[in-house]
Amino acid sequence: MSVKVQEVSKLYGKQKALDNLSFEINQGEIVGFLGPNGAGKSTMMKIIAGYIPQTSGLVEVNGLDVSTDSLEIRKQIGYLPENNPLYQEMYVKEYLDHVASIYKLGKNKAKRIAEMIDLTGLGVEQNKKIASLSKGYRQRVGIAQALIHDPKVLILDEPTTGLDPNQLLEIRKLIQDIGREKTVMLSTHIMQEVEACCKRVLIVNKGKLVADRSIDFLAANKSAQRIDVEFSSEVSADLLQEINGVVEIDALGENRYCFVSKTDIRKEVFQFAVSKNLVILEMKTRSENLEDIFHQLTL
Repeated sequence: MSVKVQEVSKLYGKQKALDNLSFEINQGEIVGFLGPNGAGKSTMMKIIAGYIPQTSGLVEVNGLDVSTDSLEIRKQIGYLPENNPLYQEMYVKEYLDHVASIYKLGKNKAKRIAEMIDLTGLGVEQNKKIASLSKGYRQRVGIAQALIHDPKVLILDEPTTGLDPNQLLEIRKLIQDIGREKTVMLSTHIMQEVEACCKRVLIVNKGKLVADRSIDFLAANKSAQRIDVEFSSEVSADLLQEINGVVEIDALGENRYCFVSKTDIRKEVFQFAVSKNLVILEMKTRSENLEDIFHQLTL
């Protein structure tokens, strides 16, 4: 596996940013790392990248312990922080040359810089100052610097924040292309981005892991029918089980229920209501998607 996080906690004084967090990311996966603001996402990413230490627990990258092999791990990780700190006064190509020198690429430096400029679409901007670039192109520069040493693992913290729709699509495609060869951990608040790019979703809330699901699982569950129904009076769970086709029933509140089925059972629900002298005050269908799951687990 590429990344292993086992029972990791992080304390800032008395505040617990991470609380016994555990997960694994396999080689070649693109994993979405989601959570509300303050959930601990950036803290976890900084720990994996070796920027800050954990208070307790184990973190390994490609079999190396970040507590004892931090320098070696940094050679194998590409990291784009949330705020993408760039040297604004430097030119694009000059900046990438500077980063390549830090990684001591030697004879391969010029070739690698050219490859990154081509991969990230920076050709027309390579001789401009970073300060003059649009937000989208600055993000491209940030991704180029994270990739220039050909890391095995790429950590991207909010790489599409502030981008317009066209820029977002371009960066999304770039991440998809990169993910064909590398392990990618992607933090974002844009659910469509995760569903388009990722194979798995990890959701954290208040420093705890609250969900670990595959995108295939979500796609399969979208085919299930979900019908929210509000009756005029209370109905017992035993009676509700009489509705043909119901797979699962969730109570949503006073006289309100969600029926899960493999087919459309609205007709059956109406027939049930008529047979029991019940009045349906409201009925609506919905499907479970990533945004639904996120709200359920983090509110």
